[in-house]
Amino acid sequence: MESNKEIHLLLQLVGEAYEKRAWQGTNLRGSIRGLTAQEAAWRPAPDRHNIWEIVVHAAYWKYIVRRRLLREKKASFPLKGSNWIKRPIVMSKNAWREDIRLLNEMHRSMCEAIALLKPSDLNLKPAGSKFTNASIISGIACHDVYHTGQIQLLKRLMKQ
Repeated sequence: MESNKEIHLLLQLVGEAYEKRAWQGTNLRGSIRGLTAQEAAWRPAPDRHNIWEIVVHAAYWKYIVRRRLLREKKASFPLKGSNWIKRPIVMSKNAWREDIRLLNEMHRSMCEAIALLKPSDLNLKPAGSKFTNASIISGIACHDVYHTGQIQLLKRLMKQ
């Protein structure tokens, strides 16, 4: 029987980048904790992304990673659009909460897909990809950490 150490390590990495305590400090979920819809919608300039869009962007890529790992055919992301989806459509506390819920759901679903992998799957490349499953999984963790830094910076700029 194969060891699942690699899978557990990748799940730990993804968890620390998203919601679990980590040495690097704030994770993605922590960076948006307590933000209002108005704060999430604030833009540093007219053509720049806001925190809300970063949250939906992160959800979208978690959906893509899950789809690639499970070798699913192209399906539909729950929101219209891809990659960078303009937000907010409606400025409301409920709309902001729904997009946070979407982020949580996409993360949970992605982690379930990771947990289904066998260690031998980690070296496979999904169809059309230049990267292995292991690279894709570590990459999505880095993606969360990268956008966490952006969110932290936007929160500081918002207060100037």
